[in-house]
Amino acid sequence: MLDETLLDDPDALARVDRRGLLRGAAEAGARVRTAARHAAEAGVTELNPEGRPRSIMVAGPGTASAGVADLVAALAGASAPVARLHSTGVAAAAGAYRWTLPGWAGSVDLLLITTTDGSEPGLALLAEQAYRRGVTVAAVAPERSPLAEAVTGTHGLVVPMAVAPHELTDEEAQEASPAALWALLTPLLALLDRVGLVSAPADALQRIADRLDRTAERCGPAVATYGNPAKTLAAELADTLPLVWTEGALAAPVGRRFATVLAELAGRPAFAAELPEALAAHRVLLAGDFAGGADPDDFFRDRVDEAQALHARVVLLRDRPAGGLTAAPAARELALSHDTTISELEPEDTTAGNGTSTGDDPTAPGTGPAAPGNGPAGESPAASGPGPGTVRDGASDLEGLAELLAITDFAAVYLALTSRLHTT
Repeated sequence: MLDETLLDDPDALARVDRRGLLRGAAEAGARVRTAARHAAEAGVTELNPEGRPRSIMVAGPGTASAGVADLVAALAGASAPVARLHSTGVAAAAGAYRWTLPGWAGSVDLLLITTTDGSEPGLALLAEQAYRRGVTVAAVAPERSPLAEAVTGTHGLVVPMAVAPHELTDEEAQEASPAALWALLTPLLALLDRVGLVSAPADALQRIADRLDRTAERCGPAVATYGNPAKTLAAELADTLPLVWTEGALAAPVGRRFATVLAELAGRPAFAAELPEALAAHRVLLAGDFAGGADPDDFFRDRVDEAQALHARVVLLRDRPAGGLTAAPAARELALSHDTTISELEPEDTTAGNGTSTGDDPTAPGTGPAAPGNGPAGESPAASGPGPGTVRDGASDLEGLAELLAITDFAAVYLALTSRLHTT
C-alpha cells in the first residue's frame, strides 16, 4: 500500500527516509563530479593505452555493481565483448563471495572491479588471480579498503570511490543510495574513454552531472506530484505489477535496474523486457489475472485504507526518437487491448525543448498532467522529438541515460518511502 499523503509532504518524507535515499538520489550529480576528479587524480586521464582490450570483465557484489556491468556492456556495444563475472558462495556476505576468471582470460583482457564495500576477500583473490594471468586490473573501491590495497599490490589501477561525508559512518545508507551507481560507474567511463571503447571525455561527464542536477530539481521532494515525473510514476505504480518495457540499447539496462531497485528498495515485484520481444513475453501477464486494472479515478483513490487487487501496468522507457523504426505503437495497442494503463518515459530533448513525461492513456502518453518542459497536452513527447536522420552523439546518449536512471531511481525511492513497509 502506498500512502499518497506523504508524496507532497517533504517534512514527512524526510522523517521516514532513515537511510538517506532521497539525499543519495539528489546527490548523483555531485557524485559524478567527485568521481571524475578522483579518476583524474588517480591518473586515468593521463593513460596512454597501446590499444583496445580484447574483452572486458566486470566483477563486484550488489545492485550497484550489477548495474555498472549492465551499463558498461550497453555502452561498449560492439567495440568489445563485456562479461559480468557472477559470484558464488554460501551467503550474501562479503566474506562468502567468490569470483573466478574464465579460462580464456589473459594479457589482452581488462578486468574491472567495483564495490561499495571493499572488504571482500574474494575480490582480492580475483585481483591476484588476474595478476598471475597477466590480465590488466582496474578497481573502484573505498579508499584504504583491503581490496584497494590488494589491487595496488598487484600493480593494478585503483580509483577511490566517491562518497559523501555523511556516508563515512553510515554503511547501510551508502549501500542503498542511488548515487552509489554513479560513484562506481563514472571512473570507469573515464577509463573506457581512454581505451577508446566509450566516448566520455571530461566535458561529457560534466554535462552528465548537470543533467542529473536538473533532473533532481524536477524530481525533488519539494516539487508537487502533478509536476514531478518521479512522484507521478510512483503514484501510478502503486498497487500494480510493473511491466517495464524498454526500447533502445541504453534504455534496456535502465529498465532492468528499475525492476531490481523496485524489489530491493520498495519491496515491489516487477518484470523488465525489451521491445519487441516484450510483446510476446508479457502477453499472458496482460491477459491473465493481472489484466483489467484500468481505472480513470485510480490516481485519486485513497490507497491507505482500501485494499486493491494487483493489476499490471506497463512502463515504457525509450532512448530513441520516434521518427525511426519503433515498436511503441504496437506496445500501446497491446496494452489498450487488455485494458492496461501505460506510462512512458524518454529523455528530455534539450535541443527541441521537449520534456520527459508519464501518462495514463494507453494510446497517447502525453495526455496525463503536464510536467514542466513537456509539449502540449495530448501530444506525445516522442512525436515532437528528433525526426529521421537526426544524429545523436555519445555524450547526448549518456545524458539521456542519466536522466532515465535519475527519474526511475527517484520513483523507486518514493515508492519505498510511502509504502507501509517503511512507514509503520
